[in-house]
Amino acid sequence: EANSAIGVAIAALEADGGKDAALIAGLRRIQNDLFDLGADIATPGDMFEPSDMELRIVAGQVEWLENSIDAANANLEPLTSFILPGGSAPAAAMHLARAIARRAERSLVAVAGDVSINPQALIYLNRLSDYLFVLCRLINAGRGGDVRWVPGQSR
Repeated sequence: EANSAIGVAIAALEADGGKDAALIAGLRRIQNDLFDLGADIATPGDMFEPSDMELRIVAGQVEWLENSIDAANANLEPLTSFILPGGSAPAAAMHLARAIARRAERSLVAVAGDVSINPQALIYLNRLSDYLFVLCRLINAGRGGDVRWVPGQSR
């Protein structure tokens, strides 16, 4: 589901002029990683080293996300308030992908209470939703900015 939502966000970015080629390439990488993640989760066990027969999420995939978060944040103003999901169509699609990734993380944490789960898979999902949030902000930065929460606006 998260992979499909990322695909929708990519389509929205492409329809918006395709000026975000680097973001799209990174998102395609993540889509591939999510297939790795699915294979990892589908192969239970207590050993989480990748092999020819078992695909596992590895620290390098998490490190790529961490570095990408840092690089994206370097181009953004500090966050001074909560933001509402939305803004441009590509950012709104990315917000939905982020919410789905966060739900997947919560589901995997619940499963980890009963089954051994690769710790890197859990970390990957956690960092993925953070990365997608930063991308929402980065996308909106070039399209009018974030939609900020106004506390008590409807009172």
